Amino acid sequence: MARAIPSARVRWRMSVEARALLMLTATLLAFGLATLYSASAMVAMQSGFASTHFLLRQLSGIAVGTVLFMLAAKKDAEWWREIAWPLMLGALVLMALCVLPFTRSIAPAIHGSRRFLFGGSVQPSEYAKLAVIAWTAMLTVKKGDQLRHLSKGLLPVLLVVGTLAVLAALEPDLSIAVYYVLLMGVILFAGGVRIGHFVFLGVASIPVLWSQVQRLQYVLERLLGFADAGTVHQVVNFQLQQSLIAVGSGGLLGVGYGEGRQQYGFLPLPYNDFIGGNIGEEWGFVGIVGVTLLYAAYGWLGFRIAQQARTPFQHLLAIGVTFTMVTTAYLHLGVAIGLLPTTGLTLPFISYGRSNLLLSLLMTGILVNIGSTKERVHGEPATDPTRAAPGLAPARAGY
Repeated sequence: MARAIPSARVRWRMSVEARALLMLTATLLAFGLATLYSASAMVAMQSGFASTHFLLRQLSGIAVGTVLFMLAAKKDAEWWREIAWPLMLGALVLMALCVLPFTRSIAPAIHGSRRFLFGGSVQPSEYAKLAVIAWTAMLTVKKGDQLRHLSKGLLPVLLVVGTLAVLAALEPDLSIAVYYVLLMGVILFAGGVRIGHFVFLGVASIPVLWSQVQRLQYVLERLLGFADAGTVHQVVNFQLQQSLIAVGSGGLLGVGYGEGRQQYGFLPLPYNDFIGGNIGEEWGFVGIVGVTLLYAAYGWLGFRIAQQARTPFQHLLAIGVTFTMVTTAYLHLGVAIGLLPTTGLTLPFISYGRSNLLLSLLMTGILVNIGSTKERVHGEPATDPTRAAPGLAPARAGY
């Protein structure tokens, strides 16, 4: 007579760090929506839209991003190793579409640069960050000890990521081009590449980088403006000056939520590139410090997850994702308070922009999966004509 045995299915069990990261992300999203509405309501009405225009668009991004988060949290992170090459090739194609002369119909110039596709709805340079992380981590694990050799290890990786950086520089977006190389370097360094190779290549690239800075006049002006605001025309430093006025007006505790004045047309892009200035004005020094600590907590949790990763690839993947999220946030805040030259980096989970929002939620889902373990749980009884399996205990998958 056939006996019934409990069928088993596999589910992911989140660690304490993964659960804490989930709660932290929800906190940042909630604070981001409140801040975005305050920073964008007046701008939306001045443009002829409802005050909730940007808020509703951001909510649609959160809805899609939540689906991506859930899929990434359930999908074994080792899958990203399998699709690393398609990811990188796709990033190269999308970035090329932004700069080719015959693609202006789908990649028009916006604010003097071609960084978006399809009218501004897709920003390939954001998705390329994930491609750089997954592809570099995959190749680092694959090459192993060969990374100790310059010709067989670092140079082939630099050739591919360097091509992506060149495409970014042609948009032009020199800051993201440098960021790709920096992100690649962090993952390779964590994988065991000799630091002397980085020093050699860094020194060798200085003439090329400086020539690009001189060619891109706006970059040179921003650098000079950051070094000495009095030597450059006021237009160059206008955003920075208005952001500093906003932060200075906030004082210790801020002027109050919704009471900021800089979003009345004084501070350009107060809901995007300079939303950190809005936080400083309405929430004050305490608000800036609070947000800084939240991203510090994200970094601590992310690196804890990387330390406990199941495989070497997932270890490097978690390092790359955590580094990207935290440094992007700190670069944005550094620009808003005048510690860094002006760049176009957004504040993850807070700034308006659905490309970065989708990427941030997707990468957080990857971190949650890396910080989880598999276990088998019993379902409805199933009929097995050969054997019975009474009292099976849940089995946790090993590393």
